[in-house]
Amino acid sequence: MNARPAAVATGSPTRPDTAGRLFVAGAGAGHEAHLAAYGPAPSSGTDLIRELELSGLTGRGGAAFPVWRKLAATAAGRRPVVIGNGAEGEPRSRKDATLVQHAPHLVVDGLLAAADAVRASRVYLYVRSGSGTPIRRALAERPDGGRVRVVVAPHTFVSGEAGAVVNAVGQGVALPTDRLHRLSETGLDGRPTLVHNVETLAHLGLVARYGGSWFRGAGTLEDPGTRLVTVSGDLPAGGVLEIPGGTRVADVLAACGTGPVAAVLVGGYHGAWLPAAEVDARLSPSGRAVPGAGVLIALGPGRCGLHLTAQIVRYLAGQSAGQCGPCRFGLPALAGAVGELAGRPAVGTEGRVRRLATTVAGRGACHHPDGTSRLVLSALDAFADDVAAHATGRCVAGGRP
Repeated sequence: MNARPAAVATGSPTRPDTAGRLFVAGAGAGHEAHLAAYGPAPSSGTDLIRELELSGLTGRGGAAFPVWRKLAATAAGRRPVVIGNGAEGEPRSRKDATLVQHAPHLVVDGLLAAADAVRASRVYLYVRSGSGTPIRRALAERPDGGRVRVVVAPHTFVSGEAGAVVNAVGQGVALPTDRLHRLSETGLDGRPTLVHNVETLAHLGLVARYGGSWFRGAGTLEDPGTRLVTVSGDLPAGGVLEIPGGTRVADVLAACGTGPVAAVLVGGYHGAWLPAAEVDARLSPSGRAVPGAGVLIALGPGRCGLHLTAQIVRYLAGQSAGQCGPCRFGLPALAGAVGELAGRPAVGTEGRVRRLATTVAGRGACHHPDGTSRLVLSALDAFADDVAAHATGRCVAGGRP
């Protein structure tokens, strides 16, 4: 395969604005309208990997790993497989579903550009059942749509974990695996496998069209480009927003008409609590407010953060794949201890919570225990006053626990 230029010529009139990029074609636009908005289909080849390195694009599924590195590692193998991951198991996230519903051709552009760059032998799109219809409709409109096979993801929290994605596509069971090798070395059917979140692929499709320098026209040096976030919680309005990288948490909340908040959960259920005093922090993978799965949940001043954390941890314990000790035994024990902390805890409960959270981290077959630990430990810091108040039979949010 001959390498082709990764970007269109400088000054193309079809380049979208630097801030609003992903929905330029309009909700549910067909293939012709998509091409009218963005220009010809993106070129690909080995040049794309260089443009991705220049762009600074990182994964939008939570890990924030440099996109070009994953492509380069996968391209080094024989007959790779590429999978677009739209499972979106995070309960509070709607960004991937919104993107697939309203801009499916941009996702497919990025998926096929990545496949060409690594010389993939097979290409899949792994999406939840509600997203299957717009994806299949979009593929049917395209001359290259027959290259993509659609696989429906189950509605579970761990269904979007990379190992679970590969298992679901290959075996029909979305369970994580204890990986001894990188997916870029051996994944589906033993082949090098590239798994990228659908939002990541949409941005990749734009880099393939316009180049890495254009991508850096939005965001910051540390967090270039734009990203999608789902905002919910104690707010007058919420929803999915496209924001420049490095946007302050306070500015995202202001866009949703919020008043005072007690704290914000940044990154989703595997994220971390940010207390009200720190909402001026900028969303960045290397900062205090790590975007993670692209979820922000606002906690109003009349709500107890310990109660909400206990509810989330109980949910996460129930969403375990049940394949290893930290999930089968550690997470239920942790959920019970956090539940006690949210009530009227006995002496030593906080220490037990901290020990359990520390013990489960880094020991699971996947990162589910790690993310749960991160959430719990952040809650102990963000709601330290609540922990002290609950121990005396009072709750900072008002009344008794």
